[in-house]
Amino acid sequence: MVERPKAPTLDIRGLNVFYGASHALQGVDLQITRGVLSVVGRNGMGKTTLCKAIMGMVPIAGGSISLHGQSLVGRSPSEIARLGVGYVPQGRRLWRSLSVDEHLKMVETKGGAWTIERIYSTFPRLAERKGNGGAELSGGEQQMLAISRALLQNPRLLVMDEPTEGLAPVIVAQVEEMLIRLGEAADIEVLVIEQNIGVACGVADDVAIMVNGQINRIVPAMELASDRALQQRLLGVGRHAHDETPDTPETDTHEVTQAAPAMPRIWQANPKTPNRWSQSVSYAVHERLARVQSAGTTATAPAQTEIRPLAPIGGEVVLVAGTLDTKGDELRFMRDRIRAAGLPVRLVDLSTTNTHTGADIPAHQVAAFHPRGAAGVFTGDRGESVAGMTLAFARWIARQQGIAGVLSAGGSGGTAIVAPAMRTLAVGVPKMIVSTVASGEVSKYVGPSDIMMMHSVADVQGLNAITRAVLGNAAQAMIGMVEGRRAQPEVSSDKPAVVLSMFGVTTTAVQQVQALLQDDWDCLVFHMTGIGGQSMEKLVDGGLARGIIDLTTTEVCDHLFGGVFPCNDDRFGAMIRTRIPYIGSVGALDMVNFAAPPTVPERYRGRLFYDHNPQVTLMRTTPDENATMGRWIGERLNQMEGQVRFFLPEGGVSALDAASKPFDDPVARRALFDALESTVRQTPSRQIIRLPHNINDPEFAAAVTATFRTLHGDRPIRRRTQPRGRT
Repeated sequence: MVERPKAPTLDIRGLNVFYGASHALQGVDLQITRGVLSVVGRNGMGKTTLCKAIMGMVPIAGGSISLHGQSLVGRSPSEIARLGVGYVPQGRRLWRSLSVDEHLKMVETKGGAWTIERIYSTFPRLAERKGNGGAELSGGEQQMLAISRALLQNPRLLVMDEPTEGLAPVIVAQVEEMLIRLGEAADIEVLVIEQNIGVACGVADDVAIMVNGQINRIVPAMELASDRALQQRLLGVGRHAHDETPDTPETDTHEVTQAAPAMPRIWQANPKTPNRWSQSVSYAVHERLARVQSAGTTATAPAQTEIRPLAPIGGEVVLVAGTLDTKGDELRFMRDRIRAAGLPVRLVDLSTTNTHTGADIPAHQVAAFHPRGAAGVFTGDRGESVAGMTLAFARWIARQQGIAGVLSAGGSGGTAIVAPAMRTLAVGVPKMIVSTVASGEVSKYVGPSDIMMMHSVADVQGLNAITRAVLGNAAQAMIGMVEGRRAQPEVSSDKPAVVLSMFGVTTTAVQQVQALLQDDWDCLVFHMTGIGGQSMEKLVDGGLARGIIDLTTTEVCDHLFGGVFPCNDDRFGAMIRTRIPYIGSVGALDMVNFAAPPTVPERYRGRLFYDHNPQVTLMRTTPDENATMGRWIGERLNQMEGQVRFFLPEGGVSALDAASKPFDDPVARRALFDALESTVRQTPSRQIIRLPHNINDPEFAAAVTATFRTLHGDRPIRRRTQPRGRT
């Protein structure tokens, strides 16, 4: 029996809603599998209509809406609520005559995780006002009650339409914190429609952007929060015509004459980055807040953290990073070895106890890069603090220049903090972790990067005969790598890079394409072993690849059916985000990879297998599995906004799927191809192309190469030189 992927909590496909002749929702596709998903967009884009469609409050002209695989289309709002959808409508809609307590008792579902007592604990203000009627509550109290009323139904999905609209900042913060807790608890998934960009990005990992009744794209919350250009283009956030603040304030000649003209004026920045809902700040206000620097201002001006560059312009520095409150002696030992070799080195403290350790870059300076500032790191809860510092360090290191290498030492917690930051650095920048976990499974730390991990042997707890030897070797390795890079200038091809995906059974296809392109393109080939796909897409995300020929998508097999070389849910994500022209195919989707035969799960006994070698066992995929993969890949292709050409080799998807070969199965291929063609919404820019060849035939490679050259032009743009140390 094939193990099917778990159905998403909310699955919306091709949703269309009309108001008369007005097409309000136009083929909306949206899924929530876990946690919180925010939806943002300008007014009139269809966000509230989306909520009403989910709740059965507006007629649906086409498409589907399902909750855990159960259709909601055609059901009444009361039926949908009973199935487990809670709704917090825009405008609250409370009963004016019912008290707070009566509101809650009327909707409470017995036996659920949310009780009236828990509501009063979460919102103490409601407990104080439990005898007051709905008309006697403030706007913030009404919103608390509306949210509480939905939670008491103990829903599986909570739909919230503008939950922070019109609330005071302190209440907004409380609602935001509650949404974060809901996402962490993982017992309720939440769809948040929100105009406040800060809240939308703060409560969810991903944010969907609605434009003209469609989901334009889904972006990571961190990316949207930091990309002001994207906010301005799609959401209208930023400066507008009514903003009277000039780009460069004109000098008031009279005032300068009266004041000391030799002293510069210091202008106060807005306390918060303005957005489309901010009140405009006039030039007169800035003028009033300006102060003049003088000899006396230095002593009285507020203390500010001095942010200095890591190294002089054109220089580089080695970072030794870790939790100095527990690993201080060990980190300083490595720092001193590197310094003795004559290399500039800085000690970065990643402690979460907010204690003074004498580091060159103290912990509070790194913590300030958390989206919520240092308060998001120094929480008092160790788990939250470690997660907060992990995020802060990754954001801090992404904003630095001149990094010659990064070295760290620690246990599982320290390794978890430094690894994500190291993964943001370019391939080739030395990065090394001495860790107690380095002798086990380290893929979750290394990921698609070139991090080196050295087993500490003894625990990283004090200096002794073993740790001195291991830490000393690590320091010497870092010295050697940094000095080696300095002595050997970086070799860079003047050809633009194209990345290609390959597996053993598609090697011939990739070699033929490589031979046809190598005169004009720098061909970078990646082995599709799960991490291989992530490494390939990391280059695309970083802008280092100008083209992609993704012939081998076999990792999807293992992802969906339990093989040993799986991709993750973000496969194809780099092409969706960057909109790079994409050429792909179905290479090696005929096989799921396992290790030695005894490791094959019991549920697959009796299937068709091929012993690739004593340690690799291949299982032929069935027609049902191929149809599942076709739909999964098709949905990802639908999210790509760039040029897409996806090739279907009718003669077989691998060397084993050729005529008379062990995995030759025309029925399975047909199920795969039909599912792709029925799922993909084909347009002039998104095309499925069938070819009557095996994927390894020369004719197939020639057709792929010709299409690639058509999309990129016969004369590709030469690759730009990337800064050392950054992706």
